[in-house]
Amino acid sequence: MPDVTSGRKKGDFRRPERDVSGGVQHVPMARRAAGTAGGRGTATVRAARRPELRLPPLTPYEDDGGLEPDGDYDALDFRETDLTGQDGAGARFMDCALTGCALDEASLRAARLLDTRLTGVRGVGTNLAEATLRDVELLDARLGGTQLHGAVLERVLIRGGKIDYLNLRRARLKDVVFESCVLVEPDFGGARLERVEFVDCALKQADLGAATLVDVDLRGAAPLDLSRGVDRLSGAVISPTQLLDLAPVLAAELGVRVLGEE
Repeated sequence: MPDVTSGRKKGDFRRPERDVSGGVQHVPMARRAAGTAGGRGTATVRAARRPELRLPPLTPYEDDGGLEPDGDYDALDFRETDLTGQDGAGARFMDCALTGCALDEASLRAARLLDTRLTGVRGVGTNLAEATLRDVELLDARLGGTQLHGAVLERVLIRGGKIDYLNLRRARLKDVVFESCVLVEPDFGGARLERVEFVDCALKQADLGAATLVDVDLRGAAPLDLSRGVDRLSGAVISPTQLLDLAPVLAAELGVRVLGEE
């Protein structure tokens, strides 16, 4: 079956993929002050860089048999497309828009999503393990059990919607923003998070076990509910209120018993 492209054969290169240091307009990084323990001095957390998408005119996607492994999809508009159970492992999506698509049990393992916007997608068991998401917006998604373990996310905005049981074990997140969304039992075990922000975001029963956090801003997470990994919060910034909420968990981690006076 021929690849679905915008008129070019598979293997053609229309333009080089964007490097980490290119393809977007770089702006000075904002720095936010955060008090340190005991009020001694100040520390800063570097703000995440958000994707700046400018999609070109898109061609409607024609479903002539479904996705193809290692397929090449360029400047296509997937609108209300049912991708349930389809195999797009290793595929490349560049300058695409996916709107209202069903992704139940879709296999996108090791796929590359570049300069792409996903709006209102839904599905259970979507496999994006070891995928690359760069300059991607995921808006108002309703997902459950999404597999992103071992994936690389760079300049990604996840805004609105609800994601249950998100698996990000051993993933690498850099310049990622979770905004106005609900994350239920997300698993960041062994992941590396650098310049990651949670803005007006509910974080419920999050697993940070063995994770590495660098410039992670958790102050906008309400609630901030950790099931594991409170000892991994070095490199993150939290609010005074969150510190009080986490006090019982921190005490348990340190082996401190808190008893009232008899």
